[in-house]
Amino acid sequence: MAKSYVKFETAKDIQSKALEAITVALDTGRIRKGANETTKAIEGRTAALVVIAEDVDPEEVVIHLPMICAEKNIPYCYVATKKELGAAAGLGVPCAAITIEKAGNSAELIKSISEAVGKVAPKKEEKHEAPKEHAPKVEHAPKVEKKEAPKAEGEKKPKEKKEKKPAAPKEKKA
Repeated sequence: MAKSYVKFETAKDIQSKALEAITVALDTGRIRKGANETTKAIEGRTAALVVIAEDVDPEEVVIHLPMICAEKNIPYCYVATKKELGAAAGLGVPCAAITIEKAGNSAELIKSISEAVGKVAPKKEEKHEAPKEHAPKVEHAPKVEKKEAPKAEGEKKPKEKKEKKPAAPKEKKA
């Protein structure tokens, strides 16, 4: 069964190009591994390409990635397994998502993947916002000055604060 976050099917040749681009960028560019690091790269707009595994469980780990990629106009694609994705990044463990930040020698691969995915990937949905209604202005009550109560006989008056005068500059001896 297809996961809910998989928005389109990525062709096998595109998947192999994406894995190759990750391997090349690992040597000559810079990649970020994992869903959290991928999210940071997307939000910071440093991602050149995002690759997401299709078999992530629980899917909540990567469910937000396609949406924010579309929002930020960052190309993304899917690969079949997280094991393949981890191996392409030189990891001995599976990886849910990987971002290529600096392409290095994989720039041409990323460009061809972006063009191929752009034809398949859904376009960003436009948001139609309802007009905001203006809240009526609320008039505030005027400020009331506090008056001191009359002093009883024998009560002391509060001491007034004295203003400090600036000290005169000291003369330097030669």
